[in-house]
Formats: sequence, structure tokens, C-alpha cells
Amino acid sequence: MGAKLHNLRIAVWGEAPETVEEQKLLRKIDFFILTYCCLAFFFNYLDRAVLANAYVSGMKEDINISGTQYNLLVTILSVGYIVGQVPHGLVIQKVAPRIWFPLMTVVWSCLTMVCAACNGFSSLAAVRFFQGVVEASTYSGTQYIIGSWYKGPEVGKRIGLFQASGMAGTMFAGLMMTAIWNTMDGVSGLAGWRWSFIIDGIITIPVAIFGFVFFPDLPESTEAFYLKPHERQLALSRLPPKNPEGHNIGLSLIKRVLFTPNFWIFNIFWMLGGALEAFSSQTCMVLWMKASKLFTVDQNNTYPLGITAIGIALTLLTSVAIDATKVHAPYGILACAIQIISCVILLCWNSASTGAIMAAFYLAGTAYLIQPVVFTWANKVLARDGDDAARAITLYSMNGASSVLYAFWGIALYPATDAATGFKKGTIAMIVVAVLLALWILVVWWQDKRTYDLHVIQSESDAKSSALEADEKDPSAETYGDTK
Repeated sequence: MGAKLHNLRIAVWGEAPETVEEQKLLRKIDFFILTYCCLAFFFNYLDRAVLANAYVSGMKEDINISGTQYNLLVTILSVGYIVGQVPHGLVIQKVAPRIWFPLMTVVWSCLTMVCAACNGFSSLAAVRFFQGVVEASTYSGTQYIIGSWYKGPEVGKRIGLFQASGMAGTMFAGLMMTAIWNTMDGVSGLAGWRWSFIIDGIITIPVAIFGFVFFPDLPESTEAFYLKPHERQLALSRLPPKNPEGHNIGLSLIKRVLFTPNFWIFNIFWMLGGALEAFSSQTCMVLWMKASKLFTVDQNNTYPLGITAIGIALTLLTSVAIDATKVHAPYGILACAIQIISCVILLCWNSASTGAIMAAFYLAGTAYLIQPVVFTWANKVLARDGDDAARAITLYSMNGASSVLYAFWGIALYPATDAATGFKKGTIAMIVVAVLLALWILVVWWQDKRTYDLHVIQSESDAKSSALEADEKDPSAETYGDTK
């Protein structure tokens, strides 16, 4: 039994580090980094999902939000999210992430509570915009932090766990909304959907406090009280060498980012990858259930949780598989193929049964497995030159590029007004996205191989140069060279 558990642990979490000291270090950074990041992302996605749940739980009728206005609210948050991306990437090069990330968590929790006081589209739209700006710090910022602390074979599982925590927030939103609807609707004269925003904001504050106290910052600047001096040194020594100019955000950063293939290749990669999740991220199943009038409020809030459950399971399995097999492309191709199957079912909308339509939306949830494929791959490639600022800006830009598409994608292709007729335009667009993404995966594979080969050549060249310098400084080496 012991051997089986050991093998299971290796299969899921990978081989333990060789030394006891490194094992202790990894346990510490796992606990303090992943606890904060996963909880922060959980509440980030809880906040986003609460809007959809509030819409189908009374908000639509109470403050006269139309179907197209709902799509606009989603888009407005995305616009704020886009605006905030690159500024956050620049700020964390100069302001300690252990201060900046928790501060943003406090701000968005307050803004979430403000949503409960909104009585019309305009006020709610303004609040959602600023929420998008501050929430932009979390997703790419965590990708950056994970890539800063962990070695290549350790990255995939951590990214998968982090991304699954966000989807768990989406799932919890439905359960929370159901509980609030049944127990607090009308308490103190407030509708249940208003209480959902208030409670969401309140329960987020302790996460920010945890971050202020325990988040370890970056390996080269950490002052975490729970890391001993030799552990801080070990954290640096186990990673690839850092570029001395890696935190420089001057004019040279423009050249280091915009004039490299990595920036454009990975921005397009996640733009297409994010679009592959549109059926789920645009809450198409929730909108269809509301439009069909076949389901109760409780069912509207709980049935879509199956999509999230599928997404969580496949995200975790894919991240484990990536670290175990050290390949990425096959899993991305699989995500594209399954999405096409879902599209074929939805294109048969008029002849499909209610069960078949639900099955298609559930199947579409498998698209979430593209997240660990994209960001594990990006972190590994971007880390090869040791340029932290360029890596941060590229990761944030990837999320911004995806959000730019997302900002108009929902209004153009997945409006609530199309929910009763099957989102035909969006389904056709999804097939195009799946094919383009499958082809782009080949481009990313080529770039990965090219940069790896260059990295190996550069490492060998640096090793030879170091050896020659050592020989020149060591008289005994010079003598040996002469006699040889």
C-alpha cells in the first residue's frame, strides 16, 4: 500500500526534490504562494460568476437589465480588464507583489459590495469597469509568480491547481446564490441578488490580509519571515540565472518585448485559446436555460455547475499530464477536436432534444483544459532568457489580447437575445477558432523547439567561456595546458 501511495504521489505531484532542504523549501512556497493565489483567484471568479447568477435570480427584473445590457456589463468588465493588464505588469517590477496583489484584492472586494447598491445599468456598468481594472492583477500576475519560483517540471501542476481554483469559484457562485435565494432574499429589505454581492465582498477581505502577511514576493527580493537566509539562496540557485536587466522597465523593454517572436506568438496563442472557451465563459448555458423558461431559479443556478466540474477535472488532469510527459501540443489538439464535436451538436439545434443541448454545453466545458497548455508552455519558453520584466509584460499582454477579443465576442456572437435559437453565429465562429488554434499550436511547437536549441547552444557557450576564464586565472591550469 505504501509503495502504491508513493507512486500515486509521484504521478500527481511529481518527484520530490533530491535534498531535504529543497523539499522543505518547496513545501513552504507551495503553501504560502498557492494558498494566497488560489484563494484570490477563487474569489475573482466568484465575483464574475455572481453577476450571471444575479441576472437570472432577480436582478434582470429589479433594475430593468435587458439581455443586450447584460452582455454589455460582461464586456465593460472586460474593457477594464484589458486597460489594467500592462500597467499591472509594469507596477510589479517596482512595487513589491506582496503589497500590490493584496491591495488590489481589497479594492475589488469593496467594489463588489458597491454592486449591491446599484439601481440601474449605468451605475453598475461604471463599477464593473473599475472592477475589471483591479482584477486584471490576479491571473497573469500569478502566472508570473509561479514562473518566478518554480522549475520547469514543477510549473504545470501549480498552474493547473491555480486555474482550477478560479473555476471552483464559478461553481461556488451557483451554490452560494441558491443558498442566499432560499435564506436571505428579502432580509433587511434587500433582494437575494444584492446580498450575493455583499457577502462575496466581505468574505474576500481575509484573503487580502493573508497576502499582506504571508505572500513571499519574488525569490530575489523576498523578506518572508518563514524563509531562512539559506532557503532564500536555495530558491535562487535552483532556478535559471536571472538577467541583471530583468526588472528594467525603461525604453529597452519595448525592444525586449515587441521585437521578439515570443510576444506575438503567445499573444495570438492565448487569444485563440481564450476564444475556445466562449461557450462556457459567455455563460451560454445559463442564458439558454433562462430563455427557454423550462427551468426553475434553483436549476438555473445549479445545472451549469456541471460545466465547471468538467473544466476543473480536465484542467487538473491536463496539468499533471503535461508535467509527466513534458509535451503540450497533443492536449491542445484534443481540446480543439472536442469543441468541434460540441459545435456539430449545437448546429443541429432545431432537431436536438433538451438533453442533447445540455450535453453539448457540458462537452464544451472541456475547452478549459487549454489554459494549462497555453500558460505552462508560455512560462517555460519565456523563462529561458531570464528577463522577468519581458516575461511579465508578455503574460499580461496575452491576457489582454484574449480579453480584447472577449470584449466584443459576446455581444457579436453570443448575445442573450440569441439564446433561444442556439447561438448559430457563435457556433460557426467556434469551429473556425478550433481549426485556427490547432494550426497555431504547430507554430508554438516550432518556437519552443527553436528557443530550446538556442538556449542549449548559449548555455554550452557560456560554460566554455567560464572554463576558459578559470584556466586563464589558474596558473596550474596554464602549466597543464603548456605541457599538454
